Amino acid sequence: MAIRQQESGGGGGRRVAVREGASHALLDDVAKQIIEQLQEDGRRPYATIGKAVGLSEAAVRQRVQRLLDAGVMQIVAVTDPLQLGFPRQAMIGLRTDGDLETVADRLAEFEEVDYVVITAGSFDLLAEVVCRNDAHLLEILQRLRAVDGVLATEAFVYLKLRKQTYSWGTA
Repeated sequence: MAIRQQESGGGGGRRVAVREGASHALLDDVAKQIIEQLQEDGRRPYATIGKAVGLSEAAVRQRVQRLLDAGVMQIVAVTDPLQLGFPRQAMIGLRTDGDLETVADRLAEFEEVDYVVITAGSFDLLAEVVCRNDAHLLEILQRLRAVDGVLATEAFVYLKLRKQTYSWGTA
């Protein structure tokens, strides 16, 4: 699996990992158990995980590092945008012309965009944005519309979050 690193837009210096293709070679039963342990608690000690999966702390550390390096998983702090001063979130549906991957890569460069997918259906792409306020959302929409290949956008403003989870397990 190739992972391409890109600088994100906005001058924040944040790196964005873009996965190309998928590799399941690292996902044996033990790796899946390690992932499930970390999905329950991303700060769970490697020694505790090792006891649960039958490996030493060092072996778990190595396995986790391989999974991280391969882009199979990330360990991050999931924050509440509202509490961080970003009360406006929206999903933006985009209709495009031209190469979808090029447009998707361009959208992924926006600092405010935290999710980009190529879709089937009435939209070619979906992009989730986190904003300071409605004026910020409007500014982002204008910038998105200026991207070469974007024909139209439709914003779905989030009014209330009912569920968000990252613990879907492993296949």
